[in-house]
Formats: sequence, C-alpha cells, structure tokens
Amino acid sequence: MTTLARSDTSMLAEWWRTVDHGIIIGAMVLLACGMLLSLAAGPTAAERIGYNNTFHFVFRHAGFVVGAIIIMLATSMLTESWARRLALLIFIGAFLLMAVLLVIGHEVKGSQRWISLGGFSIQPSEFVKPALIVLASWLLAQRQRLKTVPWEVLTFFLFAPTVGLLLLQPDVGQTALLTAAFLIAFFVSGLPLIWAAAFGVGGVLTGLGLYFSFEHVRYRIQSFLNPNEASYQLDQAHEAIARGGLLGVGPGEGRIKEDLPDPHTDFIYSVAGEEFGYIACLGLLIIFAVIALRGVMAASRRADPYPRAAGTALFFMFGLQAVINVGVNVGMLPTKGMTLPFISYGGSSMIGTALTLGLGLALTRKRAEFHPGIK
Repeated sequence: MTTLARSDTSMLAEWWRTVDHGIIIGAMVLLACGMLLSLAAGPTAAERIGYNNTFHFVFRHAGFVVGAIIIMLATSMLTESWARRLALLIFIGAFLLMAVLLVIGHEVKGSQRWISLGGFSIQPSEFVKPALIVLASWLLAQRQRLKTVPWEVLTFFLFAPTVGLLLLQPDVGQTALLTAAFLIAFFVSGLPLIWAAAFGVGGVLTGLGLYFSFEHVRYRIQSFLNPNEASYQLDQAHEAIARGGLLGVGPGEGRIKEDLPDPHTDFIYSVAGEEFGYIACLGLLIIFAVIALRGVMAASRRADPYPRAAGTALFFMFGLQAVINVGVNVGMLPTKGMTLPFISYGGSSMIGTALTLGLGLALTRKRAEFHPGIK
C-alpha cells in the first residue's frame, strides 16, 4: 500500500487513510474475476443471440467494470451528509423510473423491470435498493433527536410504496432482498418488538399472497421442493458444477454456456464451477464473505446510529445477494433471477453494486471515529 505523509491533509489523502483498503481490494478482485468469466461465457451468449461481434458482451462488461470502479471510489469519498443527499436524489429518480416503466417498460421473460434507452436497458430497482437503505437508516436515527415524531411510520411509508412497485413488475427476488436489508437497518436502529411482530406477520402474508398470485413464483417453489420437476436450467447448473470437480475442466472448455440461454448472467457461478473448479468457487465465496463481514464490523463500531444502521444493512445486502445467487446455482434455493455482484454481466447490477459498496465505504470510514463532529 502507498504510504501518505501525515502532513498531507488533502481530500484524497484523508480518504485513503480512512477508507477500508481490504474492501476495495476485494471488490477489485471480484471485478477482475467477473471480467475473466465474461471472456469465458460472453462470446457463446453473443453467438446464440445473433450478435455479429462475438465479444459484444465482453466489451460491454469491460465498460461496466470501469464505470463501477469510478462510481464506487467516488461515492466512497462522500461525507455522511453528502451520502444521504446523493441517496435522496437517486431514490427519487429511481422511484419515478420504477413507476414509469410499468407503462413504457421493456418486458423480458414476463417481467417489466427494464427501461430501454439508447441501446441500453436500465433496471431502476438496482439503484433504489441502496438509496432506500441509507434514507431509512437516517430517518430511524432521528428518533434520538425528535422523539415526538413517528419516524418508524415515516420510514415504513417510504418502504411500502417501493416494495409495491417491485411487486407490480413483478420482481420477487429483489423484493425479498430489499426487505431483508430494510429489516436489518430497523433491527440495528433498535426495532421495537411490536414492529418485529408486525413485519413477521406481514412477511408471511405477503409470501402466501405471492405464491397464490404469481404462477412463475408458484412454479419455481414447487420445482425446488419436488426434484422430479426441477427446471432444465437448474439441472444443467448442478451438473456443470459437479463436472468441474476440484480444478475445473479448463478455461473455455465448459459446456454449460452452450446449454443455457443466459450463462453470463444468473448462472455465471456455474460457469466458474465447471471451468475453474471448486477451489475457484470457494475463493469467490471467501472474497464475498470478507467484504461483507469487514463492512458489517466497521459499521458496528460507529457510534452514530445513522451510519451504523446504513453501513450494516448495505454490506449485509451485498453479501445476501451473493448467497442467494450461489444458493440457486448449487440447488439450495429456487431460481430468483438475481445476479452475482460484480461477477455477472449487467450494467444496472454492476452500477447498483458499486453504489452499495461506495455508500457503505463512505459511511464506515474511520475519520468519523476520530472527528465525530465532522459531517
């Protein structure tokens, strides 16, 4: 690591001394691994879809990686107040786009989650997640300043319409992920038992409603519970990981990318398992765990309830998304249509993950521990 003189008080020097280097290094390694796996799976996917350039997805993925690095590092330099302001702007913009896409959105596989702009598809829900977590954590932290205001109710009325728009798309996976992170923020902020009970009952009722309302949700759960009705994609994913063994069949030698329509997105972990083996997959899991745990531990040391709750929930959400994707690939969870952070192809997912880590890094920087008055 580069050592900066203590006399250097520039913004860049202060950022470098206070930001978590381990998380940044871990994120860079994941991005590099994602680029490697894009080279493995992208050309085959491009050929199947019919692009003239077989490296169509590879070049796009490289552009997303550059954008993610810039956004993550730039966001991590923000102060707590500016992180909140940025989150507010992103939330308003993403929320409005989520409402608009119900009318003009681009439908893919029965879900209306994307807006097509200039050859790119934007998924607003990827941006609304980290923004909502930061805003909710800040609102809940105000309970210690103005106890007469029902901050819990205000926070819920921020959360409920967002989840409503997600379910209208429908996007059950993102709904579950956002809800889990929201509950973590609530819990860290000192969730009263009555709210915990209410969320528990509401979650059960919502789950039952989703099961009986959406055929694809019912099919995925039934396929997961009954192995005899397992989907073709899950079968291929399991076989690919098993075929890879300890060291894999070798780069470019895998077959799953030829059997699945989207090996470069939701099932990229299976591509990694087949071509690079169990050891490489275990390495990825360790990196995800290190980033999530370092972030949660750093957030837990914060005295201010706002960055403590927001940082904990953001890093938890990052780790949980990885767990869900890997769980689907290895057959422990029903299919969710959720990407592997920083690994899967997808611009919205890549930038959304960069925002999540960038905001988490900004809110857990060590500077505030030494200068609590600086906002």
